Amino acid sequence: MAMFPAVLNDTTFADLFDDPFFSTWGDPSTRVGALTAPLNMKTDVRENDGSYDVDIDMPGFKKDDIAIELHDGYLTVSAHRDESHADNDKGDNAKEGKSDGGRWLRRERYVGSCSRNFYVGDQVKESDIKASYRDGTLCLQIAKVQPEPQVETKHQIAIEG
Repeated sequence: MAMFPAVLNDTTFADLFDDPFFSTWGDPSTRVGALTAPLNMKTDVRENDGSYDVDIDMPGFKKDDIAIELHDGYLTVSAHRDESHADNDKGDNAKEGKSDGGRWLRRERYVGSCSRNFYVGDQVKESDIKASYRDGTLCLQIAKVQPEPQVETKHQIAIEG
């Protein structure tokens, strides 16, 4: 019974986050945040009769932070969020990790760039894709394009003799 109060001691894990392992968490100059970027872009794809509906969760991004490109049959959705966007502060305190004279103890909001690629086919054109952004979700509607059948032509080779 004497050990029971020690287990419930509030200071038991107080120094856990003082470990050097945690020193780069939330630091935009490190690559730790970049490893989790695709996890922030959770995607649902639904097939309909004439199109594919793609919903991508992008919370915290503004419409202007998001770019959609189509190149060689790949649709790339990318977004960038910088430090000043994550902070509502202005000035030197935001650069030093301080807000209103305080210091950050933990930062978990994503800062940096993230992107996802989707193969949509070579026949899809930019005009076949419609995009909207509402409530932190990017909604894409990609029209189904039937591939044109390749008609094989017979090439006869003449035989001499």
